[in-house]
Amino acid sequence: MARIKGGMNAKKKHNRVLKLAKGYRGARSNQYRVAKQSVMRALATSFSGRREKKRQFRQLWIARINAAARLNGLSYSKFMFGLKQADIDLNRKVLADLAVNDAEGFAELAKIAKSKVS
Repeated sequence: MARIKGGMNAKKKHNRVLKLAKGYRGARSNQYRVAKQSVMRALATSFSGRREKKRQFRQLWIARINAAARLNGLSYSKFMFGLKQADIDLNRKVLADLAVNDAEGFAELAKIAKSKVS
């Protein structure tokens, strides 16, 4: 059986990696060996970055809820506990949106929470 050389497949693999490395500075976008390392690292950090983004948004929502709750005379933990006691089941994303865009509605929720905590 005739031997098949791997040049075509290697070139295809190299081009795939170099295409992903397009726009990188210096040798990272031209040389396969350096580009492969950069692309592997970039893909790994983009994966972890997608997980981290969720944490950062939750952190932002909590900060906004806390600020709005303190304007209404409650701490974040007492506000959340009061909502739980009142069986109001709103997630932090919705509560943060209310805190920013609908101050009167958030004040009503804070009043309910304050009555349940006290």
